[in-house]
Amino acid sequence: MDCGKPMGKSTGHKAAAASASGGGGGGGSGGGGGGGAEAATGGALVPGTRVVARAAVARDQGEPIACPFCGGRASGLQPFCPQCGRRLRAPGSGPNCPRCASPVEPGIKFCATCGAPLVDLAAARRGPSGPSRAGAMIALVLLDDLGSPVQRFERRTPDTTIGRLDGDIRFPEDVFLSPLHAKVSWEQDTLVVRDLGSRNGTWVFLEGAHRLVDGDLLLIGSQVIRFRRLGYPGPHPPDADATKRMGSLIPSADIASLTQLRSDGSVRDVIQLSPGRDVAIGREQGDWVFPYDPSMSARHALVRSEDADFVVVDANSRNGIALAARGDMALRDQSRILVGDKLLKIEIPA
Repeated sequence: MDCGKPMGKSTGHKAAAASASGGGGGGGSGGGGGGGAEAATGGALVPGTRVVARAAVARDQGEPIACPFCGGRASGLQPFCPQCGRRLRAPGSGPNCPRCASPVEPGIKFCATCGAPLVDLAAARRGPSGPSRAGAMIALVLLDDLGSPVQRFERRTPDTTIGRLDGDIRFPEDVFLSPLHAKVSWEQDTLVVRDLGSRNGTWVFLEGAHRLVDGDLLLIGSQVIRFRRLGYPGPHPPDADATKRMGSLIPSADIASLTQLRSDGSVRDVIQLSPGRDVAIGREQGDWVFPYDPSMSARHALVRSEDADFVVVDANSRNGIALAARGDMALRDQSRILVGDKLLKIEIPA
């Protein structure tokens, strides 16, 4: 809640200490007091250390609020959500318009920037609550390179698997498909797609702005781009003889990166992202250009900086931007997915 860092394995003892005893709770963001650390390690202390008693400090957690990103319980006085780690109080970090990614106030019906109609964001986060639509008819329409329908697969089962050798829908000639590649299924009244551990992934084309999360893979033209969080660099200590180092001071903090990946997963080019810097991507125009990619539009995508977050927006490209599925990804009528080299459009009759 103080810095937004994930509580992973490296902070496991601190987390345990904070919850194991009152001494640990008094540590606040310092990670727990001596009593908590002793409890977390079973009473054993590292040689050369001593327990220092710390006075318990009462922290006013403020009015409980709902995180605008994950809907989880958060504190009105803390800058980060303890459930998802997103910044709560920084300008521009609240809910965004799904079309233009501009900040919007919860509860309004239309975006003040582009006029797009907005759904109730809190209701959308809570997810479906109606009866299950398992078994409702859907159609997966195979599209050619021009976007014209080639073949239609109608399904009335709760789930549909896709693969090269196995599955309900098979494309045996597609060498980019894994034997069993992906599954489309109903989860209550939401249709979702899940990758089944395929070699090349399952891609869902974005229908609006997308706030990037560490590890996201984007397909822009035929380029696979990975987004990584770097975190804020710490202060550089002075040299022992007080000599200052030369080097670029601006931008002072690169907190994320975009990496171009080859087909074998190796790294080719990297571009750094810093607060306040927008990066345009295209075949001919932008900060990062790929003149050798004919499937990329002249100006294809924009990665916008919004405080400590980054949002990718399609720049009216011809082929769009796709996101690699991690877990269940929701689909709706007219959504497009890419499996192997097969582009499928989803149709959900009303």
